[in-house]
Amino acid sequence: MAIFNLIVWGLLIIIFIIKLAGSIRIVPTQSAFIVERLGKYKNTLEPGFHLLVPFIEKIAFVQSLKEEAVSVPPQECFTKDNVQVEVGGVLYLQVVDPVKASYGVTDYYFATTQLAQTTTRAVIGLLELDRTFEERDEINSRVVRVLQEAGRQWGLEVKRFEVKNIVPPPSIKESMEKQMSAERERRALIAQSEGQRQSRIDKSEGVKLQVINQSEGEKQRRINEAEGRAEAIKTIGTATAKSIETVAAAISVEGGADAVRLRLSQQYLRSLGQLADPKTKVVLPADLSKVEDLLGSLGLSLRDEPVPTTGHTSPSRATGPLSARTSAE
Repeated sequence: MAIFNLIVWGLLIIIFIIKLAGSIRIVPTQSAFIVERLGKYKNTLEPGFHLLVPFIEKIAFVQSLKEEAVSVPPQECFTKDNVQVEVGGVLYLQVVDPVKASYGVTDYYFATTQLAQTTTRAVIGLLELDRTFEERDEINSRVVRVLQEAGRQWGLEVKRFEVKNIVPPPSIKESMEKQMSAERERRALIAQSEGQRQSRIDKSEGVKLQVINQSEGEKQRRINEAEGRAEAIKTIGTATAKSIETVAAAISVEGGADAVRLRLSQQYLRSLGQLADPKTKVVLPADLSKVEDLLGSLGLSLRDEPVPTTGHTSPSRATGPLSARTSAE
C-alpha cells in the first residue's frame, strides 16, 4: 500500500512539474497568445516572458501578426456576355486584433477566401469578356473594399487583392488569338498606308518647294532683266540727251546749222543710192519725178531759194547747190 501511494504521489508530482513547465511561455515578436482562465478570455500575451497559473490558465489561440499571402483557389465565373472563365487570385491580409481574429470567426483563412471568391464572381458578372482583361485594377479594388468591411469584424486588415489569372475556354481563346492576329495585320496595313501617305506628302512637298524655288528664280531673273533693260534705256536716254545737247550746242555756234543741213542731205542722197540694191525694200511715193517736192517735205532743197513749208519755220539759204532747212519749233 505504501508503494502504491508513493507511485501515485510520484505521478502527481510529475504532472505538476509538467504543468508548471507548460505554464512558462515565451512569446516571439509579431505574435500574440490568447489566454483563457477556466474557459473565459483573460488577456493577450505580448512578446516576452510570461508565467501562467497551472491548471487554471491556458493558451487558447496563437495568432501571427505578420502580413500573410493567402491563395484564392481558381473558380469558374460567367461574364456579362455569358462566357465562362476561370479566375484565381492572391489575397494579402494581416491580423490587427488577435481577440476578434480568435473569437470573431472560426477560421478567418477560409472565411476570407470564400468571400474573395464570391465577390470576384459578382464583379466578373458585371463585365464583358474583353473588359475582364482590361479592368483588373477595378476587380482588385472592389474585392478589397468588400473584404475590408468584413475584416473589421474579424480583426483583419486586407491589404490588397490581385487577380492571378483569367483563363477563358479553349474555343474562346482560339477566337481571341485569331482576333489578335487580325488586329495585328490591320495595324500593319494601317502603318504601311500611313507610311505611303507620308511618303507621298513628302514627295509633293518637295515638288512644291522645287516649283516655288523655280518660280522665285524665274521671278528674280525677270526682275534682273527688267532692271537691266531699264538701266540700259536710262543709259541710252542719258547718252541721247547728251548727244542732243551736243548737237544743239553745235547748231548754236556760227555755221552749225548749215553743217547739220549738209549732213542730212548727204544721208538722204546715200539712202537714195541704196535703191539700186535688189535686196533693199523701201516704200516710195507714187510720183518720183517730184523729187524737189519730196525734199521740200523733208526740209531739204535742190535750189538756192528757201522752200516754203508748213508750220513755223525760219528759212535759211545754203551756199552750195544742195541745201537743207530745219524747222524751228
